Amino acid sequence: MSKMASMFRPKKLDLSGFVNTRLIRDHNKRNAVEQTEPERQALRYLIRNTSLPQRVRAQAQLQLSQMHAYTRPTQIKNRCVASGTARAVFRDFRINRFQFRMQALAGELPGVKKASW
Repeated sequence: MSKMASMFRPKKLDLSGFVNTRLIRDHNKRNAVEQTEPERQALRYLIRNTSLPQRVRAQAQLQLSQMHAYTRPTQIKNRCVASGTARAVFRDFRINRFQFRMQALAGELPGVKKASW
């Protein structure tokens, strides 16, 4: 079995809080991107290098296009770790606006307080 195929098999995850299939898929995508990023950078360098022969550049382009979709950085979507939703997620806290409001009002987010002036 290839190294790439073993990357996408189910594993024991250390995700805290709410877990659904979308969060598991996102976790797998983030790991795949992290592991294949040096290879993707090398291929992109070969493709852009105009001093190389056209055949080498074309082979690099073919190799890059045949890589698994989960290895693309554009596949990663910011998701709320508390609810799993992908809309209105604050990057700093990795939670959506509703969860942010609930946790802030409950005093669970350090350094965050309700504005009043």
